[in-house]
Amino acid sequence: MSAAKHDWSSGLYLKFEDERTRPARDLLARVPVEGPRRVVDIGCGPGNSTELLAERWPDAEVTGFDTSPDMIAAAKKRLPGLRFEIADAAGWEPAEPVDVIFANAVFQWLPTHPGILRRLMGFLAPGGALAVQMPDNRAEPSHRLMDETAAVMPFAAKMTGAGRGLLPSAAFYYDLLCGEAAGLDIWHTVYNHALADAAAVVEWVSATGLRPYLEPLDAAEQQEFLAAYRNAIAAAYPPRADGKVLLRFPRLFIVARRG
Repeated sequence: MSAAKHDWSSGLYLKFEDERTRPARDLLARVPVEGPRRVVDIGCGPGNSTELLAERWPDAEVTGFDTSPDMIAAAKKRLPGLRFEIADAAGWEPAEPVDVIFANAVFQWLPTHPGILRRLMGFLAPGGALAVQMPDNRAEPSHRLMDETAAVMPFAAKMTGAGRGLLPSAAFYYDLLCGEAAGLDIWHTVYNHALADAAAVVEWVSATGLRPYLEPLDAAEQQEFLAAYRNAIAAAYPPRADGKVLLRFPRLFIVARRG
């Protein structure tokens, strides 16, 4: 997870743990490294993705770091036998080459991440892999309506620039990394998460994408913004045949292997 004005909430994030962990499982399944010695989970959050790494490679030294103290505290509680620390991906540098660098839903928050990804390739041991997953959902109603709702608020100026930018194309990342990688696998997956209702969509994004919009506002402004956003979400995500709603969620995956 990225740094924010206020700390992230591990409890809110984990309310949808199964749905949030599924992309990490899918990413891990494509990592072509057997018997690694060192594995690092960048933006480890509350340790749900780190747990998958430790299960696949029980003999490896698996560590994780994050910018959020609350997330690190949750990860240490979940996995007391592993080492976690507070650090930032932009400045992190390992003491020794790493066999697997894993980053699930981290780099979409960092505008400078293309340069960071190329830098991370240089930290891999021969045969090692960089595995990255990023939400590619800025054009989805869940996120587009954040901008549209913010724009009509009387305090819209407070939320200027709150939304993260669109991700570059898959072709961009291919060109970025192909010169550094002996093997490069890039793909999109679109998940359709069945949630209880439209309110659950709002609850989902409250732990992540909605935070930068709410943080500059006072309590009354937050309530006004949320009320308008909830109404917009309810219209955009109508109930399906069983009363649930489908949250469409595209994600971009990259696995780059060093020769």
